[in-house]
Amino acid sequence: MSRWRGDRRRLAQITAWIVLTILLVLFAVLNLNTVKVDWIFGSGKAPLILVIIVAFLVGVAFALLARRFAGRRQVRHPAADRPQRG
Repeated sequence: MSRWRGDRRRLAQITAWIVLTILLVLFAVLNLNTVKVDWIFGSGKAPLILVIIVAFLVGVAFALLARRFAGRRQVRHPAADRPQRG
């Protein structure tokens, strides 16, 4: 019986990935319009989907960097580990 649960779960995952992929492809196809992108120095034109993807990837990169640096800031102080007198 547990074998069928695993098969159903796997089928549900594959179905979800297929649906998500179809939605992403539709989103990309519907956002092919060229848009003006203003930079600090100048401007240019790019497909909207490219602007969205680049903005997403930059956001992911910043999130990963913030997570990495936040982990480094949590340094233990040796004095806090010692029992207090009193």
